[in-house]
Amino acid sequence: MDTIDVSNLNRQFLFRSKDVGRPKADVAADFINSRIPRCRVVPHFKKIQDLDETFYRQFHIIVCGLDSIVARRWINGMLLSLLVYEDGEVDQTSIIPLVDGGTEGFKGNARVILPGLTACIDCTLELYPPQINFPMCTIATMPRLPEHCIEYVRILQWPKEIPFGDGVALDGDDPEHIQWVFQRSLERAAEFNITGVTYRLTQGVVKRIIPAVASTNAVIAAACTTEVFKLATSAYVPLSNYMVFNDVDGLYTYTFEAERKENCSACSQIPQDLHFSPSSKLQEVLDHLTESASL
Repeated sequence: MDTIDVSNLNRQFLFRSKDVGRPKADVAADFINSRIPRCRVVPHFKKIQDLDETFYRQFHIIVCGLDSIVARRWINGMLLSLLVYEDGEVDQTSIIPLVDGGTEGFKGNARVILPGLTACIDCTLELYPPQINFPMCTIATMPRLPEHCIEYVRILQWPKEIPFGDGVALDGDDPEHIQWVFQRSLERAAEFNITGVTYRLTQGVVKRIIPAVASTNAVIAAACTTEVFKLATSAYVPLSNYMVFNDVDGLYTYTFEAERKENCSACSQIPQDLHFSPSSKLQEVLDHLTESASL
């Protein structure tokens, strides 16, 4: 669903300066199809949520290069919903393996998930780094960092001033939106004698951009590709089931088997007892289910 930005060019080898502004999916597909004979990549320039189960059911293997936990949980839930159970046992012909990889600077991970058999995304949410959030009191009254000023504009000024009309959400890929936030952030920073607000930083804060290192991306991409090869050919047993990579100081890699949670809200087949008093309101039930799903 994303388009190519100048900041993307140094992280990979599919995009060139002439491609800035074009859909990433379309450019990547064109590059691969022209480079590799008899290869046919079909791009889809849209959100993963825009495609239904019929679309996902057609694949033998799914590889994730997603940039958010929310998106990973969505695809995880979709693959779990495609499973067929007979007498409490999963029909293995309904399993679509998921190969997932992610990086953050000089750190990365790769994993192989067999839905219904191994730990799923929701089973291991604690393995993902928490998203950085700033206290609202700091943003509103005591900003000290340029990021505080940008967050103030994003969270408070945008919905208050509705600069592009009612119902228009802030789009991190829209240059006009980012420019508006950038200018207001500069004004906010000037009030508190804060320096360091730049257009690039504004875009990074709004889009939650995580610094990327091309070499780390290449290592994780290679690991994911190797696992796809194993799964597609049955040449070797795939990763079981989580690999950590770190080259911040030297080179470190470690593989371990993440275990399924019996009470996982996504993949557990064990009935969960929910106890509510007769006077409980629907909102209390919804709050409980929402909290359970986010743990």
